[in-house]
Amino acid sequence: MSIINEFLRINKFSLDDVGIIYVNRGPGSFAGIRNSLSTIKALFLTKKIDYYCFSFEDFKEPKTIKYEDVPLLCKEYKIKKNLINPIYLS
Repeated sequence: MSIINEFLRINKFSLDDVGIIYVNRGPGSFAGIRNSLSTIKALFLTKKIDYYCFSFEDFKEPKTIKYEDVPLLCKEYKIKKNLINPIYLS
C-alpha cells in the first residue's frame, strides 16, 4: 500500500481518482501474488475499486504485449472482472 500511495502522491492523484485496477496474477512467487491480491481485494472492499486479474499468458504472443495494452486486451479476450485465480511458481 505504501508503494501505491507513493505512486499516487508523485503523480498528484488519490485513490478517489482510481476506477479500475489491473492485477497481473502470475506466474510469480506465492507470497508476492498473495500480498498483491490481498491489497487489491482490500481496495475493492473499502473503496469499491473494480479490478481485473490477468496473466500475460491469457493473451496471444505474451512476449510482445506492453502493460499499456492490458485494458484493451482484457476487453478483447473477455477477462472477467474481479476474478482471482493466481498462478504460483513452485
